[in-house]
Amino acid sequence: MSEQITWPDFSKVDMRVGTIIEVQSFPEARNPSYKLIIDFGDGVGVRKSSAQITRRYTKEDLLGKQIIAVINFPKKQIANFMSECLILGAVDGSDVILLQPEAKVHNGLKVS
Repeated sequence: MSEQITWPDFSKVDMRVGTIIEVQSFPEARNPSYKLIIDFGDGVGVRKSSAQITRRYTKEDLLGKQIIAVINFPKKQIANFMSECLILGAVDGSDVILLQPEAKVHNGLKVS
């Protein structure tokens, strides 16, 4: 079990729904990955992320898929790419299953 957090700790995490609008191969990454361009709507805009999800998802599977991501982490350099958000998924070893809304919702909708 992990360390417990307080409500103020949790409220600092800004999780939003976004739609993947572009998927590129990322051969420079240490582990098999994609570069993703995600639209979070008018309030947040478009952000980039990389994700090690090539085992389960093809580029075609990902295009147009809504996902949930943390958008208020600092940017992170991954190889020659700057990641601007963290896509959330359930992790089982090297297999990742993306978290996504059950129904289509507006991009930028806050998750709480």
